[in-house]
Amino acid sequence: MSYTVTNPATGERVTEVTHLDVPDTDRAIAAAVAAQRDWATVAPADRARVLRRFAAAVDADIEHLAQLETTNSGHPISQSRWEAGHVRDVLEYYSGSPERLIGQQIPVAGGMNVTFHEPLGVVGVITPWNFPMTIASWGFAPALAAGNAVVLKPAEWTPLTSLRLGELALESGLPEGLFQVLAGRGSVVGERFVTHPDVRKVVFTGSTEVGKRIMAGAAEQVKRVTLELGGKSANIVFADSDLEKAAATAPYSVFDNAGQDCCARSRLLVQRSVYDEFMEHFERAVQNVKVGDPTDPATEVGPLVTLAHRDSVASFLTDDVPIAFRGTAPEGPGAWFAPTVVTPERGSRVATEEIFGPVVAVLPFEDEADAIALANDTEFGLSGSIWTRDLGRGIRVARGVEGGNLSVNSHSSVRYTTPFGGFKQSGLGRELGPDAAEHFTETKNVFFASE
Repeated sequence: MSYTVTNPATGERVTEVTHLDVPDTDRAIAAAVAAQRDWATVAPADRARVLRRFAAAVDADIEHLAQLETTNSGHPISQSRWEAGHVRDVLEYYSGSPERLIGQQIPVAGGMNVTFHEPLGVVGVITPWNFPMTIASWGFAPALAAGNAVVLKPAEWTPLTSLRLGELALESGLPEGLFQVLAGRGSVVGERFVTHPDVRKVVFTGSTEVGKRIMAGAAEQVKRVTLELGGKSANIVFADSDLEKAAATAPYSVFDNAGQDCCARSRLLVQRSVYDEFMEHFERAVQNVKVGDPTDPATEVGPLVTLAHRDSVASFLTDDVPIAFRGTAPEGPGAWFAPTVVTPERGSRVATEEIFGPVVAVLPFEDEADAIALANDTEFGLSGSIWTRDLGRGIRVARGVEGGNLSVNSHSSVRYTTPFGGFKQSGLGRELGPDAAEHFTETKNVFFASE
């Protein structure tokens, strides 16, 4: 069985990717088990050295990886180059972890306790199609650093850069079987990660619906899970903010990657007293977003990932949804969709459900309490932004909003060097930051008697 990869900007066939079945997946997991046993005995400094070689291999292949991503996913080439460099940086960052997995010495009556961070074994990483390289690295880099083997299942639509990373891992000297990329359907390969007893942890990024099924399945074996799921995040603009700056940056908080981002600020909440003024600035900013050929370095937004996904996004814009204004997008072949600004009623489908495309719902609010209530009026809680010149208000609203990754006077809140949280049905967050590798270990407690 295979999948035909197409270029979303042109609709042209790129290649065929063979999908694995359950026996193939079981053989890969068995190889990972064997490789992990040896990897766990490698000295921390040597494990770090191998990861740095992996990072160097990625660095030497950045342009190739970027071209693959642009062809497969439709990401603008400048974005794809950044993403490939990001994978290198993540590997370099977590190459420092093996020598820092330090336990504790705890005095107790009759002796002392010592703790060790032991690797879990095999980690299954299931990635989405919107950011194939970056999200994969957030899972496999700390997992490998902690002494685990990794089996990675990329999304069916966008497997090419993940497959290339698997090749680079081998070329850089990672042992055979330690890091494997298994192309296939989620219902086959991904499901086997959940049910196979030798996969000790599943890292999943994707829809809330699938995340719930993975969480329920993992409970059968009390298997650890990482779940970063859906979002419908708020970008809150107060009257005292720098309105021109807030409006100028707002398109990039939701239309980056053509809105295909679980952290997208897809609800824009504007204080009613400045609503009209803000919308004037915002319309000019949206019209200036450069949607076009993803191979052009000047392009800011490319196509949606597939024609099927374009149809899904379009289905939200029914006749009763008020469209305030739209940006521009190319016509002709390709999964193109113009940035779209809507002004729906509170509680409507387009204002509450995750669209995962370049559509933003603008909603007015009255005061600080109303802004917090409106921001929290969703089943999701992943990210968000707050615009205000009042530092106290920024702190109060940030504490009041139920979101794992917030920013004040910025739309940037996700970094591999800092933790990544999740509230409500946005999942459990993910392991990032200086302690990430520890979350891919089991803490072993050993008591030494002194008498």
